[in-house]
Amino acid sequence: MADDQQPPERHINIHFSPDEMAGHYANFANVSFSDYEFTITFARVDHEVEDEEIPGVVVSRINLSPRFARELMDALDDAWSKYRTREGIKNLPEYGDEEER
Repeated sequence: MADDQQPPERHINIHFSPDEMAGHYANFANVSFSDYEFTITFARVDHEVEDEEIPGVVVSRINLSPRFARELMDALDDAWSKYRTREGIKNLPEYGDEEER
């Protein structure tokens, strides 16, 4: 391939089963790691319970390589920055009410 030719752009085509399309709600996550992988355990816990032990149920556990963990953190950081910018703009007096638009 000559230096001036670019390889064709690749696109990931991901499909969901109908059961997975809805996703899972989590309000708690635990991150652990070994020499080989990171593990993120997502759970739904009931914070309204005033007992000493808070009940919860694991909704998903994801194992990922250290390289992918770094890429995920970068992607989350980018998304969080964009979210905060958008929310900050909504709070400006110039933005106005949705009903005025």
